[in-house]
Amino acid sequence: MAAYGLYTHIASNKFRSMLLLAGLFLLIYVLVFAGALVAEVVLNSGASLNYYLTHASRDLIAAFPYATIAAALWIVIAYFFHQNMIDALTGGENVTRQQQPRLYNLLENLCISRGIPMPKLKVMDSPALNAFATGLNPRQYSVTVTSGLLRALNDQEIEAVLGHELTHIRNGDVQLMVVAMIIAGVVGFFGELFFRMFTNLSWNSTGSDWSSSSSSPSSSSSDRDSKGGGGAIIAVIIAVVLILLAWLLSQVVKLALSRSRELLADAGSVELTKNPDAMITALRKIENRGELPGATSAVMELCVDNPREGFADLFATHPSVDARVKALVQFAGGHDPGPLALPPGTADETDGSEESATEQLPPPASRGPWSDAGAPAGIPGARPGPLDGPWGPHR
Repeated sequence: MAAYGLYTHIASNKFRSMLLLAGLFLLIYVLVFAGALVAEVVLNSGASLNYYLTHASRDLIAAFPYATIAAALWIVIAYFFHQNMIDALTGGENVTRQQQPRLYNLLENLCISRGIPMPKLKVMDSPALNAFATGLNPRQYSVTVTSGLLRALNDQEIEAVLGHELTHIRNGDVQLMVVAMIIAGVVGFFGELFFRMFTNLSWNSTGSDWSSSSSSPSSSSSDRDSKGGGGAIIAVIIAVVLILLAWLLSQVVKLALSRSRELLADAGSVELTKNPDAMITALRKIENRGELPGATSAVMELCVDNPREGFADLFATHPSVDARVKALVQFAGGHDPGPLALPPGTADETDGSEESATEQLPPPASRGPWSDAGAPAGIPGARPGPLDGPWGPHR
């Protein structure tokens, strides 16, 4: 379903969310069938391939209602407790106006200016520069920012990042992202479980466990093994292929988070703040500094920036910062100051002091209309070196 404007984009997101939920059930059925194939091989290692396929199909039919209930139960659990799961992974904590008056007022002013319900506000203690929005309904919507981002960005840039996340909420992107995260999590969990089972079985089979379970001195049993012994190997290969296919489809599900949603969120931020330069400088400062230590790939898909390099970039759901800045310059009339990230390896070589960090950044007043902002384009001097930390590419 193509999206040609804001309202059709929101409708498209809702439609794709329903398709993704249906895809969750389909992937679970595929995994159940693969598990049934492995189980039949364990129970009877000397049968033919047709035997395994037939009995695995019967097992799938028998397990169909239980698998459906399990999938529905997981959706219900994720619906009500996904935010708790994300907070447990990231360490995000609710904050009030008294705790974070600067951040709270910026978000509240944006919401009031456009009549948007105020989402919950969370801060996670991390030197990374990133932010993300979550929630499946207006009562659950929340925006989480890192403490490193608060120290590194000035008020106008933080406002631009908050506008970006509010646009994700307004466009319905967060619902799509959370649903995709649920599906990827389920497939990843059961896929790893089956692969662990398969690894243990293959290890034990070196002692002829499979063949011994059905071995018999009778000539009829030996004849059956000679005719159907290869069926067990083929059945296991089919099971492995199905599990790999389910994992690949889960990655395709994540790719359903179209890269255009980030461009639309950037544009929405400019529409909210009327300040394209603030969005551009925020992206330049966040660039390659957004890796959240300990966060899963599913959580990183929610963030403003999800840095990836090499082969992992094939599955990236975020366009590059260069592409996003180019779009803002071309369509919003912004000005690009160029990369503001530190040179490669500088984060590991410096001692984290403010002087060593700011020396690598271009002069704050050298170009662009943002030099008269509430804080310089460089990193504010009050911060205790948020650029230290593991800035390697996310995989």
